[in-house]
Amino acid sequence: MSAVSTPAVPPLGKYLASSEKKTRDKAVKNLAVFLSSDSENVLPDLEMAKLWKGIFYCFWMSDKPLVQQALAGELAELILTITNVPSSLNFLRGFWTMTVREWNGIDRLRMDKYYMLIRKFVNASFRFLVRTKWDSATVEEYNLILSGPSGPLCPNDIRVPTSLAFHLSEIYIEELEKALTNSDSPTPVPLSTLLSPFIVLAARTPTNTTYRHIQSSLFEPLHNLLKSSSGPPSRKKARTLSPDYSKLLVNACTSSSNSDRAMDVDAVRKSILQKIFDVASEIETRDANRRRMYTFYKNAVEDDEDEDSAG
Repeated sequence: MSAVSTPAVPPLGKYLASSEKKTRDKAVKNLAVFLSSDSENVLPDLEMAKLWKGIFYCFWMSDKPLVQQALAGELAELILTITNVPSSLNFLRGFWTMTVREWNGIDRLRMDKYYMLIRKFVNASFRFLVRTKWDSATVEEYNLILSGPSGPLCPNDIRVPTSLAFHLSEIYIEELEKALTNSDSPTPVPLSTLLSPFIVLAARTPTNTTYRHIQSSLFEPLHNLLKSSSGPPSRKKARTLSPDYSKLLVNACTSSSNSDRAMDVDAVRKSILQKIFDVASEIETRDANRRRMYTFYKNAVEDDEDEDSAG
């Protein structure tokens, strides 16, 4: 029986981490060629870790804003350069594993550029999912990358820096809108499914500040956006998302199973509320978080009832 072949990985790591910019630039170009040509093969975990160690230090040594922006975009675009879905997901998993592992070692002077790198990867990830037409298995695997072991939204690993969840909750919907805007004819977005990692993290996090940040920067603004788009604005003052997110509003559905058509935004909003309630009811949910999620759900339902009675 012949052994399963694995791609021969060129020694790119040391060139990616070179102190010479020309050497690093050439290594990034060679990396793109390698990943596109071997996209049918998924790199073993050890080889992916070595590759991402080199990429991390390649970005570490980019020291000018325009250079950083260009490199961040080029690295994120590799997700789309790879034509094989499992290999793209494996590359993305390597990015998040590296980010979680190295995050606490990033000094404050370099922190902003790594936040930018994350933003670029979130955007490229959504464009990748658009390309798959929000295939249910691919979206599920993407969610597992975020919320599973070594993922930035893993609820059970105290080693995962909370600032990653904070940043993701702040940029997630914004980058989703950008990805949809860049698509000629996007298929309906399974919004409730995409929010699952955040809802589970909110339910299970042991950190009060993490729960509060997810609710204030993601749940509440998104709820108010969907509500204001489905009827007259609520009388209650609340934080809302800006800008208008027009692409998301006309391309939202609840899950990949019904992604062949967009749904009424009010139905999407109620589906998300129901998902928050259902996850709050799970046995794994922490009691303090359960109470907060029930309260969020209750206030939203009562707000609906108040407006119905007023109308």
